[in-house]
Amino acid sequence: MQDCVIIGGGPAGLTAALYLARFLRSVTVFDGQDGRARMIPKTHNLAPFPDGISGQEMLERMRTHALRYGAGLAAGTVEAVERHGRVFRVATDRQAAWARNVIFATGVFNHRPPLSGDDHAQGVARGLLRYCPVCDAHEVRDKRIAVLGSGTHGQQEASFLCHYSQSVTLISLDGFPANVRNGIRVLKPALTGIALPDSEVLITLQDGQTHPFDTLYVALGTTPRADPASCLGVELDDDGHIAIDAKHKTSLDGVYAIGDVTNGLDQIAVAMGHGAIAATAIHNDLSASAS
Repeated sequence: MQDCVIIGGGPAGLTAALYLARFLRSVTVFDGQDGRARMIPKTHNLAPFPDGISGQEMLERMRTHALRYGAGLAAGTVEAVERHGRVFRVATDRQAAWARNVIFATGVFNHRPPLSGDDHAQGVARGLLRYCPVCDAHEVRDKRIAVLGSGTHGQQEASFLCHYSQSVTLISLDGFPANVRNGIRVLKPALTGIALPDSEVLITLQDGQTHPFDTLYVALGTTPRADPASCLGVELDDDGHIAIDAKHKTSLDGVYAIGDVTNGLDQIAVAMGHGAIAATAIHNDLSASAS
């Protein structure tokens, strides 16, 4: 019987594991190894790393840190979470564990542009494809920026990027009827193709025209990875995120949620803070129930 099982081995889950291990609590992280942080070529907005750090290196350092204090880490995709009285059974495609508490740190899926998996991975690695202007707009100052998105979300992302460049163009998968301000250029014909040569993004539209850009921000939205929590009966908000209180407790006793699967600013630093808050709440609750 573990004190806690954490589902998801990203920055939020690994921070929670570190805190719980240092609280002398038994904790295991189940990591499907498919989170968004793994794709980050280099992040420059984590304070201890002014020269930047890749997502892979950051996660490896966090795993090593958590293991040093006794946390358990196991590869595997969680297939079921069941409640049995006051405890939980978490089953992956490889093994199962029992715990008094469960933390969902499952993140979100990015809605991707029409590219093959290999082309997408190469585009992200080379900085031609980007998903987070809060994270890395500083790196594309004064560049030719395209934003692929529709509706309010696409317009808001393009407006945000106007702070960094005077060349921001909004493109849609299905045409753009909306009025856009802030000097944003709008290409209304629908997207028909994306090519990624060595140093630029080539966008082809339905009218046959091809337009070059230095980088493409994908603003097609995300879907929270909340299915395992939803099947357990945890309440979701209107956008499909797991609903939480100030201590990251969900609607079910003993169940917590942290990171991007909750509604908020999707940032590594924020996710790490979530992990610290939830782990401390679990430790305090376990201490209170034992007294």
